[in-house]
Amino acid sequence: MIELHNQALEQLRRGQLAIGVGLRQARTVDTAKAMRTAGFDWLFIDMEHNSMDIDTAVQICVAAQDAGIAPIVRVPGPEPYHATRVLDGGAQGVVVPHVDDPQTAAQIASNCRYPPIGHRSITGALPHLGFETHPLKDTTETINRETLIVVMLESPRAIENAQAIAAISGIDALLIGTNDLSLEMGIPGELEHPDIVAAYQSVVGACNDHGKYAGMGGVYEPELMKKYVAIGVRLILAGNDITFLMQSARRQAATVREMLG
Repeated sequence: MIELHNQALEQLRRGQLAIGVGLRQARTVDTAKAMRTAGFDWLFIDMEHNSMDIDTAVQICVAAQDAGIAPIVRVPGPEPYHATRVLDGGAQGVVVPHVDDPQTAAQIASNCRYPPIGHRSITGALPHLGFETHPLKDTTETINRETLIVVMLESPRAIENAQAIAAISGIDALLIGTNDLSLEMGIPGELEHPDIVAAYQSVVGACNDHGKYAGMGGVYEPELMKKYVAIGVRLILAGNDITFLMQSARRQAATVREMLG
């Protein structure tokens, strides 16, 4: 068996939290090592809500592999060329936004998994394997095993379809985009609303029923995070680089002004 490790999947398989950090502003490969040192398990490399291009994203992915932090890319949409290009370039997983139904989830799984699970096309030597050539069967089985495929549920329709989406072979995790979900529900920003809590309970239940992992994005207040973790969420997006930068910058600026005021 080819040796390959996905830190996020390893955490999830042990029943532990897999804690991720969003990259929206970072553009240098050393970010991967810095975030691993900070204690994160995976990078949420965001290509949906910023201007990062694919070349920068895959360079960060390759650096992350060597740093021991799993590079997971949020692609702009379900079109196959978004996911397959970053997976070939070095990503150890993808997050696909706005998945509302099992048909879309099934197509994503088919695009992102090699046969016999899906129909992903094989390329030459992969950065995941140090560009070494291995028997085709070993390569595809290893990459299938160590690739994390996540779909985002961000609408009431998606929550209603959670059981059917979780039943799709080749999908590993269902991650709730809590802010978009609250908007779609007509309760913007009410992240502790009973309807949001019910959505988490529904998704966690569906994941438990089908051996998948429940994920959470958009919830960063520690006590509320703790509440959803207690329900059963394990794949955690714990914040992003621009938020951390602004929080630290504001705190330091205020401290210095008070000191000199």
